[in-house]
Amino acid sequence: MSWLVSRLLIGWLVVMACRDVGLRVGPEGAQTSACSRWGSPTDESNRGLFQEGDVVIGGLFNIHYIPSVIDLRFHRPPLLTPCTGLEIESLKYVYAMEFAVAEINSNPSILPGVRLSYRILDSCGRHPWAMQGAFSLVGGDSRSCTSTDKPPRPGATGETAARESGGFPAVPVVIGGASSTTGIILSRTLAPLSVPVISYLASCPCLSNRLQYPNFFRTIPSDVYQAKTMARLAIQNHWTWLSEHLNKVNFITPQGERFFFQGADIPAVYDLVPESVCSAACPPGTRVASRKGKPVCCFDCVQCAEGEVSNETGSLQCQQCALDFWSNEEHTACIPRIVDFLSFDETMGITLATASVSGAVVTAAVFVIFLCYRQTPLVRANNSELSFLLLLSLKLCFLCTLVFIGRPSVWSCCLQQAAFGISFVLCISCLLVKTIVVLAAFRSAQPGAGALMKWFGPGQQRGSVCLISSIQGSKVNLECAMSSVVGFAVVLGYIGFLACLCLLLAFLARKLPDNFNEAKFITFSMLIFCAVWVAFVPAYVSSPGKYSVAVEIFAILASSYGLLLCIFAPKCFIILLRPERNTKKHLMAR
Repeated sequence: MSWLVSRLLIGWLVVMACRDVGLRVGPEGAQTSACSRWGSPTDESNRGLFQEGDVVIGGLFNIHYIPSVIDLRFHRPPLLTPCTGLEIESLKYVYAMEFAVAEINSNPSILPGVRLSYRILDSCGRHPWAMQGAFSLVGGDSRSCTSTDKPPRPGATGETAARESGGFPAVPVVIGGASSTTGIILSRTLAPLSVPVISYLASCPCLSNRLQYPNFFRTIPSDVYQAKTMARLAIQNHWTWLSEHLNKVNFITPQGERFFFQGADIPAVYDLVPESVCSAACPPGTRVASRKGKPVCCFDCVQCAEGEVSNETGSLQCQQCALDFWSNEEHTACIPRIVDFLSFDETMGITLATASVSGAVVTAAVFVIFLCYRQTPLVRANNSELSFLLLLSLKLCFLCTLVFIGRPSVWSCCLQQAAFGISFVLCISCLLVKTIVVLAAFRSAQPGAGALMKWFGPGQQRGSVCLISSIQGSKVNLECAMSSVVGFAVVLGYIGFLACLCLLLAFLARKLPDNFNEAKFITFSMLIFCAVWVAFVPAYVSSPGKYSVAVEIFAILASSYGLLLCIFAPKCFIILLRPERNTKKHLMAR
């Protein structure tokens, strides 16, 4: 309400000023001639607000703040089209002036028999607009200097009647000057016309000079008093350093405060309040949180969230730390993150990397052995093409663990999921197809099932492996782009489904008559594989930081070594150490 009361005082000031300069008001009204104005009429560029009355006071406010483009080539008179961008704070001043006029008119003891009114224009925060508005107010926007304008049509009132009659009443005083520069321009422009200017925001000490600005008055203290107040504040807190014509107006406000002019200024009164009357200022590391339904001085101090800081007292919001920084314990500063990852320099990283490379080397050696003995009955009987593809996928399984070691990055995260998913899905797909081929081979030996193997020839086997692997391959890229956690869960779930299916089929084929039944070895390898990954889930969830990565690498290596040893170790033993068993007769024996 304080700003409403201050604006109400403006209205009272103007009324008393009008009385002091002896304006003639009454039934006949004030007769003021006005010359025509050069430029576009105001009704096209600045419609404003108007209320009829006996005495009209003018108002200039920065209602908008985005001006229109003005042609400054001086080929023709400038056309000031309406500006945009509503200024809420200035709109409050307009409402305050309207309220002050309404309060004065409702009190018959202030201006008995006289109705006060207003005409308010938009100065748009620009000096040309302010000058044009000032001339429009004091000149009444009459299109000529004569009084022969036609009367308004019957029933027309207010702004409509004023426009139809050729202009508005000339104002005896202008309330405006939202800045010191604007106040200087208005004062020097209107001084020859003996029109006073009352500013509510111009605080330059230069405007107190009565010789240069005899028609300027203001309701805001000069900046001189602010300097004196700062000095008083420094002394009080023991600081050693800091970073027409209206002279007869003198009355007491309804709040008991005396109001009068000291030259061009009003007495400066400041309340020195060292702290908020409701809540103490929020310390660094917190932010202000307003209390719903309470005054703005009543608020709560909320701790900044993790990764956010505030290093000033009374901060309205916390600032987010950079990507490689984190907030300290007090949330007052951003500090570099303590990077903790599984590196190649530590013992654990070296051990896991060695195991990974060793597994890849052993797999490569088995690949070479199978390649050299690819024409032997043992290699041919175990589907050499699928065996080579299985060895290749196992080698990828061993090598993909190297991507998990080292400083994490966006590309390495995506590569981890892709490499892990593709290599293991390819590996389990080969085992699943090998198991199906074993079952089909023995089923085809039964009467009436001779055509069964036609559906599981080399071409069908390659196609089955590609089909099973491609389903997961497209899923990995999609899920990795969405979320690494969700993508890894989908990859692991699909691998688990294939492993369980392979285990089931291998278990059904474990008792088939054969001296070298590969289904038995696949069953053992799948049991080891499933046991490792079932144990992996709780161990991964409970392991903190880089140890969760180590658990994942260990699970990959353990399952890869289990597959390599269970499936290929017996074959290599016979090929290298028991060549007499590597015959078709021995393999077909029951």
